[in-house]
Amino acid sequence: MSQRNLIASSRFLPFFLTQASGAFNDNVFKNALMLILAFTAANALPWDTDLTMNLAAGLFILPFLLFSATAGSLADAVCKTKLIRALKLLEIALMLLAALAFYFQQYLLLLGVLFLMGAQSAFFGPVKYAILPQLLTDKELLAGNAWVEMGTFVAILLGTITGGLLVGLANAPLWIGAVVVVFSTLGYLCSRKIPAVGEVGGAERFHFAPWQQTKATVSICYQNRTLYLSVMAISWFWFLGASYLTQFPNFTKTVLAGDNTVVTALLVAFSVGVGIGSMLCERLSADRVELGLVPIGAIGLTVFGVGLYFSSPAFSGTELLNLAQFFSTASGSWVLLNLTLIGVFGGLFIVPLYALLQQRAEPAQRARVIAANNIFNALFMVGSAIAGIVFLSLLDLAIPEYFLVLAIMNAVVALYVFSQVPEFALRFLIYLLSHTMYRVQSRGLEHIPAEGAAVLVANHVSYVDALLIGGAVRRPVRFVMEKAIYDLPVANWLFKAAKTIPICSKQKNEAVYEAAFASIKRELEQGNLVCIFPEGRLTKTGEIDGFRPGIERILAETPVPVVPMALQGLWGSFFSHHGSGAFKFKGRFWSKIKLHASDALPASAANAAELERQVRLLRGDAA
Repeated sequence: MSQRNLIASSRFLPFFLTQASGAFNDNVFKNALMLILAFTAANALPWDTDLTMNLAAGLFILPFLLFSATAGSLADAVCKTKLIRALKLLEIALMLLAALAFYFQQYLLLLGVLFLMGAQSAFFGPVKYAILPQLLTDKELLAGNAWVEMGTFVAILLGTITGGLLVGLANAPLWIGAVVVVFSTLGYLCSRKIPAVGEVGGAERFHFAPWQQTKATVSICYQNRTLYLSVMAISWFWFLGASYLTQFPNFTKTVLAGDNTVVTALLVAFSVGVGIGSMLCERLSADRVELGLVPIGAIGLTVFGVGLYFSSPAFSGTELLNLAQFFSTASGSWVLLNLTLIGVFGGLFIVPLYALLQQRAEPAQRARVIAANNIFNALFMVGSAIAGIVFLSLLDLAIPEYFLVLAIMNAVVALYVFSQVPEFALRFLIYLLSHTMYRVQSRGLEHIPAEGAAVLVANHVSYVDALLIGGAVRRPVRFVMEKAIYDLPVANWLFKAAKTIPICSKQKNEAVYEAAFASIKRELEQGNLVCIFPEGRLTKTGEIDGFRPGIERILAETPVPVVPMALQGLWGSFFSHHGSGAFKFKGRFWSKIKLHASDALPASAANAAELERQVRLLRGDAA
């Protein structure tokens, strides 16, 4: 389903509007309150304004640390649709209380409401992401996350701007109260249209024990290293985002010599960039959770973070520039362009990671994994404030220098995460290969079972056959590979990450030969896909060599369906044999490669000769 069709779907649109209205309302309320406390009511509280601002920020973030684990446990234990509706009703009640507090200028009460709104948001966060896999198919999951991220950032932007505008109106308290009550009501009405998803089987019964639930939730996250490091990567993005957003006002005033309209422009550039990057994800991913985009996003965050440092001007002049004057300066457009691109690559970075959490977490624990993510997000955002104090106040860095430090830190964090989870680097390599040197056109891949074990057999044309097949097939594939290739330096690290199975001839090393068949049997018994190249070696003529009988032993030991596949267009390319040697460059970048698959054959009919015949037919050879 395309992005346009998904957003119009009755399964998704009500949820999208519900979460977007909530994000909008949170930021109308929060920004309006912060501005009133900073200006209109600066002397209404018995402490200074700086303490008030920090207290308000802390009151909103504290519930994410206190209640996220409890929220995740609750969301896993009950029907997520009913929980969303209950939370939206709670939002209406809190906004009615806020409207009264605004009207009667009860600022301490408003700070209490701010804490309660943070708690409501903390409970909404896990259920918001955990319900998506129940509303959408796997093919729609990435697009759904893209819409959610785009909608959230745009709603935050619009809510922040709206809150600021409302404060400037006559009778501002009345207007603020009316807007937050209306949008909380609209959010509840939208939630009434979200399809009921039911409870997830196997979920634990809910009980209220925040401290124990926090420990258990974090423990669940630790159990799967890929999910844990994905959570760390997402939290790192929120560290970066909070660091940039926090510095925008002072950066604008002291470095860009801009006024409040320039601050708004920076916020718009960053938020719109994240929205664009989020929506680009599905376009670049072909409806799958494409982890290869995560390293691309990380590279962009560093490159354009460095670009922001070099595009920042030296402060000059005493009068602050408005937006039009700022655009007329030599650096104005470059600053906004770099910030927009930081947002774009941030979207490419974060959307696949959220989709990965939803896809790979156990259904009965999915909300708690999201809750653990929210806990770490909150901790990292607190850490961003501490880092700002250390670098800007204690080490006395200028703000552009701090942005440069953030870009360098991002590169270090990314390298660490990708070294610990080689799957990211592997998918990055596959993505680059299949989107630069080659353009893979696939047909018949629907014949590959959506779940359960199967063997894929294909002709062997080049050293990158496995990468191209792995990039086209939606499910993870375990490839059987010649041990000499498997042992290549550096590449071996990636092959291990892909759980590739090394093999050699029985005469050469019987132990490796037998271990390979044992590994194939184990993978198939676990319900995985295994791909073999029955020719046993790369073709040196461009024609298919005879299929060896090893496939028959595999099927005798583990009878599973077999899907014949054929690769065309790789012969003579850089990674194939051509003429008298290998690696002879022929053709051009983005060469068209065809990958065709036919109906799965039962194990009883899949002997070596029949499979060779099927692959030849797929290739168009004479029967």
